[in-house]
Amino acid sequence: MTLPAQRETILNLIKESVVAGARQKKACRIIGISAKTFQRWSQSNNTRDGRIQANHAPRNKLTVLERQRILSLVNTPDFANLPPSQIVPRLADKGQYIASESTLYRVLKAEKQLQHRLKSKPNRKVIKPKSLIATAPNQVYTWDITYLPTRVKGSFYYLYLVLDIYSRKIVGWQVHSEEKSALAADLMTDICSREQVSRNQVTLHSDNGSPMKGATMLATLQELGVVPSFSRPSVSNDNPYSESLFRTLKYRSEYPEKAFQGIVSAREWVAGFTKWYNEEHRHSSIKFVTPAQRHQGLDIEILLKRTEVYTKAKEQNPCRWTGKIKNWEYEKEVKLNPGNATTESNKCEAA
Repeated sequence: MTLPAQRETILNLIKESVVAGARQKKACRIIGISAKTFQRWSQSNNTRDGRIQANHAPRNKLTVLERQRILSLVNTPDFANLPPSQIVPRLADKGQYIASESTLYRVLKAEKQLQHRLKSKPNRKVIKPKSLIATAPNQVYTWDITYLPTRVKGSFYYLYLVLDIYSRKIVGWQVHSEEKSALAADLMTDICSREQVSRNQVTLHSDNGSPMKGATMLATLQELGVVPSFSRPSVSNDNPYSESLFRTLKYRSEYPEKAFQGIVSAREWVAGFTKWYNEEHRHSSIKFVTPAQRHQGLDIEILLKRTEVYTKAKEQNPCRWTGKIKNWEYEKEVKLNPGNATTESNKCEAA
């Protein structure tokens, strides 16, 4: 921006150069302005910088009366609950046009009326649950309920199942004919007694179902000293360990193709599955040891022996190895909902 005094000095210098015989275009170039700028500055009615206090108001700007008309219309009972994208076509169907959709949005925004205009609750931002890290058994549990088919169409048995994410061991389960918060509370009481869980030792993660957030369940967790944690509404990825376990359960070859004959047969089948899963199944996420072995702390020795076997095999026949031996180092920690930098360090320390 050139001040008026500076502009006058530049004009005088160029005029003196021209009088002395210099060409106006070259004089302008040397001083750092264009010839057109010199011509514009030389006009008698252009003594100030046009960028100062410039008026950029559009020629088609709404008048005060037009704005009042728009506000009156959008706040009538017919349009009070509708966004501009719904108002404009409805007016067009009636043969009316008062402004474009973008103009309506702009006017509403200026009047602080650009908010949720429906009777339904507006969408709310749901924060991802904090990251939980387990470094030993009995620190972080996840649980959920899944349906088991019965012989009556539309009726189900309900499998309550609690999993330790560090060892992947099923630490407790029950099969009932109904979903109740009190039944889940009884299951957690039994698990804490059997696993000898101390207060504030375990965090229990679940979804937002009514049995999970029922008054009886929450009161029991508080009494036991178990810290509750919940997924975001309708987000199964926040509880992946339980969801994955249910898939393993229902895709077992022994899983009944038809409905269970009764609740006793359902409980017998789940008991057999739990025994296989905890004591026989080599889990890929914990370096192919059984959940029971990892829960008891036996996995470290097992994996060390595997490393010795592979190391010895490579020493005896190195030609068969093109790289390192298989990694049998045990997993030191397991994360639930990782990625939140502000809570990544919140490890569940063993009591």
